[in-house]
Amino acid sequence: MYPQEFISFLIRAKQATYASGRTPDTSSRPNSHDLHYSEGEYTYIDTYLGGFHFAGEEAVWEKEKPVWGMNYYGKMLVDSIPAGFGEFLKDALMHVPADCPYRGPVDYSDGDYTYHCKVEGEMERFIGEEEIIFLGKPVYWLAFHGGEIRD
Repeated sequence: MYPQEFISFLIRAKQATYASGRTPDTSSRPNSHDLHYSEGEYTYIDTYLGGFHFAGEEAVWEKEKPVWGMNYYGKMLVDSIPAGFGEFLKDALMHVPADCPYRGPVDYSDGDYTYHCKVEGEMERFIGEEEIIFLGKPVYWLAFHGGEIRD
């Protein structure tokens, strides 16, 4: 079981990186998008490749030792990104719940957009999917999985 301080850090890290809309840090690999956040003994790094279709990984280190990670793959299901999509996704991800701190909330809506996220498992081992509906039509899908890391 992960302590509440870890969950709180993970939420702050997610909100301070991709969801915040901030510019990525220096790439660690060719054409990667890397976002770092550190606080106390914890470091969080989100690295992804691509954009319209993409793959990535989030990981947390405690005292420079990896302790938790999540991989993800997502893609647009339409030929062009609808207006306001990026802002809506980031807004949904800013609402990451403490009882399920992987992506966004179970359900979230704003205007013509609706976000859904479903997860099975706990912080130690989980798998999930999210989707975004625009004007009643699925336009985006993402799968994710992860859990504890131990040597």
